[in-house]
This record gives sequence, C-alpha cells and structure tokens, in this order.
Amino acid sequence: MASKDAAPEDNVKPLNYREQFQGRHAPSQFIDPCEAAAKASLQCMNRNDFARDKCTDYFQAYRDCKKAWIEQRKEDRRAGRPTT
Repeated sequence: MASKDAAPEDNVKPLNYREQFQGRHAPSQFIDPCEAAAKASLQCMNRNDFARDKCTDYFQAYRDCKKAWIEQRKEDRRAGRPTT
C-alpha cells in the first residue's frame, strides 16, 4: 500500500499480475496490479482538495503502470505463457 508521502514514480511498475490472479478459479475484473498507483492518486486528490492540476504526476504514474501491465500481458500471450 502506498504511503501518504510516496512519490508518484514509486507506483509506475505494476505488481506481478500472475501472482494477483493465482489461486482464483476465474480471473476477476477487480484485481488490479496498479491498485497502489490508483490509491496514491486518490490520496493526492484528497490532500489537495480535489485540485487535479496538483496531482498530474500521480495520474501519469497510474497510466504508465496500466500501460506496462497491458504490455506485459500481451508479451506473455505472444510467448505462450499463461496470463491468468
């Protein structure tokens, strides 16, 4: 979980999604390896009275995390590795 003082770039790399999905019978739309980045951006909004312009770095970190996660899944599919 991201701390209050965590820098946006601390959340750019997604967690290992295979570990997140492991032990589940079916993949869930609610598992998000970028959850820490999402929470950090919401915490930033709360701290700054929802002034979006003060949290753009956190939003970008979340987008970068999601992009990296999707690319990782695509590469795994192409290589024949399980994605769930």
